[in-house]
Amino acid sequence: MHPMLNIAIRAARKAGDFIAKSAENPDNVEATQKGTNDFVTNIDTSAEHIVIDVIKKSYPDHSIVSEEAGVISGKDADYQWIIDPLDGTTNFVKGIPHFSVSIALRIKGRTEVACVYDPIRNELFSAQRGSGAQLNSKRIRVNSPKDLTGTILATGFPYKAKQHSEGFMKVVSALFVDCADFRRTGSAALDLCYVAAGRFDGFFELGLKPWDMAAGELIAREAGALCTDFSGATDYMQTGNIVSASPKVLKGILAKVRDNANDAMKK
Repeated sequence: MHPMLNIAIRAARKAGDFIAKSAENPDNVEATQKGTNDFVTNIDTSAEHIVIDVIKKSYPDHSIVSEEAGVISGKDADYQWIIDPLDGTTNFVKGIPHFSVSIALRIKGRTEVACVYDPIRNELFSAQRGSGAQLNSKRIRVNSPKDLTGTILATGFPYKAKQHSEGFMKVVSALFVDCADFRRTGSAALDLCYVAAGRFDGFFELGLKPWDMAAGELIAREAGALCTDFSGATDYMQTGNIVSASPKVLKGILAKVRDNANDAMKK
């Protein structure tokens, strides 16, 4: 195992264990609103400190980008850790047991290792570039349907960008004609991992941040998925709009996006 993946996994498990214990004591959870329909808790912040502490002990010169702390510059800017200490905060606050710790490492702008840990199910998704993706140390692969027929697609509503709600719902409606059903789980990191594991046949969402998808997209790609933005290009880390699926399913999703989304969404 890549030594830096080992550190990522150690950090994710330590933070995840803390989050799982905190979920058992909801009276100790303090939630505040940091933006429109966007919440942060004291648990997010504490979990973030745990992850950063584990990374900094082994790699004190590396840079870190984290959802709550922002950019923590290091002496070695070639190594950048991208962290979401609690992806699915709303689920956590509401007592819905579906959330994760997401950690990725980019070296010279390319994601090299990633892990996403679901502490409630004790499921660890991981990947190293060029070495495939794993769930609890077992190799995982995407499903490869021949088209959208019978597929289960995952998405997330644009709750921070409701100006796109009409165009987004047109895409969903068009896809629903061909697919079997949708899932909206509340954790983009886990959605991407579920595509990797074949639990979902595809995933699309707009308005994400790098920490929402940096780890999950590598895991999905290493399991055989393609990842693009809504125009079919590979700028999703910049645009925040991502589609992930096997090649034929991805083609079907992009066709519906092209025909139904507004121009602002097609990035």
